[in-house]
Amino acid sequence: MWQRYYTPAHVADALDVLARYRERARVIAGGTDLVLELRRHVRDADVIVDISRIPGLEQITLDPDGTVHLGPLVTHNHVVANSTLVSNAYPLARACWEVGAPQIRNRGTVAGNLITASPANDTITPLWALDARVVLASTRGRRTLTFPEFYKGVRTVDLRPDEMLIDIQFPLLRANQRGTFLKLGLRRAQAISVVNVAVVLTFEHDLDEGEAPGTDLPVVDARITLGSVAPTIIRAPEAERALVGGGLTDERIELAAERAAQAARPIDDIRGSAAYRRAQVSTLVKRALMALRLGTERAGWPERPPLLWGTWDGHIPFEAGQAPHFEKETGQDVVTTVNGKQTVLSNVAGKTLLQALRDAGHFAGVKEGCAEGECGACTVWLDGVAVVSCLVPAERAEGAEIVTVEGLAGMSEPPAHTPDRINLLPMREDDPEQHTHLHPVQRAYVLEGAVQCGYCTPGFIMSSAKLLEEIPHPTPEQVRMALTGNLCRCTGYEKIVRAVERASQEQERSN
Repeated sequence: MWQRYYTPAHVADALDVLARYRERARVIAGGTDLVLELRRHVRDADVIVDISRIPGLEQITLDPDGTVHLGPLVTHNHVVANSTLVSNAYPLARACWEVGAPQIRNRGTVAGNLITASPANDTITPLWALDARVVLASTRGRRTLTFPEFYKGVRTVDLRPDEMLIDIQFPLLRANQRGTFLKLGLRRAQAISVVNVAVVLTFEHDLDEGEAPGTDLPVVDARITLGSVAPTIIRAPEAERALVGGGLTDERIELAAERAAQAARPIDDIRGSAAYRRAQVSTLVKRALMALRLGTERAGWPERPPLLWGTWDGHIPFEAGQAPHFEKETGQDVVTTVNGKQTVLSNVAGKTLLQALRDAGHFAGVKEGCAEGECGACTVWLDGVAVVSCLVPAERAEGAEIVTVEGLAGMSEPPAHTPDRINLLPMREDDPEQHTHLHPVQRAYVLEGAVQCGYCTPGFIMSSAKLLEEIPHPTPEQVRMALTGNLCRCTGYEKIVRAVERASQEQERSN
């Protein structure tokens, strides 16, 4: 694992470190891929360059000509929350919504997804269809590459050891364009793509908002990209040609779907056979084209997607030049704030935030379930946002604000009757003194019997409380969306949903 951990305040500082250490260094932003790769020894790094506090890199900007720029700290949830991208870059927004779960989308960046370069990664496919480019920087200058130039093979990109991705740029969809993204996974959430498909069509003339092109409006250009069916994301040129020159008739859609399946070069693996993937390419392309024809490609997009941001506005809370800038070596302590109290985390080298909090001896409520970002048992609030602490380097806590389940009720010390003790005792609604110290969500979980073995409960409670901070009166569907990153192996989900609804009602009464 790493021996030095740098937190630069400016891009120039980061590039200087990369120029100094080159192959020995790795840039980290969200860490949802890199932390796992380092722990599994898929990648090596003596030096980590954490760019997550450089101001401005989380910005989404738009040029007058309609070109979008995504900074290297733009997360999947940043995209989901951006109304311009939802309206005019829907394939990318849909793909970002399909990535992981809220805690992962709060840390994982689009840039990191591109650099990891798995052919199953969801954001590469729509960005390739949108004709995106990446800008790479080093102390030697900048390079701008198209996606075909950037991607060289399975998990291989043209990124030199001293370079950092600083910009992703692509044009917004115009009034005569429509696009969508579809994904097949083995479960409803937290699924790696068996197959994913992005389609962007350009029609002969402009369409009004919400207008369906039907079968008569000719297609003048088509871009169909396929994921998880080749060493890299690929286009399906023969399928594209089948659509150009006419409308989206049944015959053209069938032909394009068939030719897209022929373009795929899948393999057999644990998620599906090559034959199954090829068949599903045809199915997904057909579904995407029919949805575009009918104007229903946005069906199922949530009106207000739960982000688990609470009241955060999505931006780094520093001005240029004010961000913390430090270097940590092996054995150095991390000074942070946990549950409102200054806390020193010792011997954190190579540890995750989860490990450091548990090793500190006071935060046993942060549970290790999978250590891979899959189960949500280790959910905490990091600078106001729900994240899985198993994928956060411990050094990221330096100067940060962290809340664990122990501090959810705003207490510096647990009361004599701790939540764990109370969960073992009967709790009566007519005895308010018994549980006045608990957060409304904690009370509701107890009163609704939303606790079985209890191992997953701290993570569920942290996600639930953050949801109610963000959406005080969520629908049952919003509750389920918010909790997709938390797994209960006892299958107590219905009572958990009822507990969140109860807590919402209690908070409304108290206000």
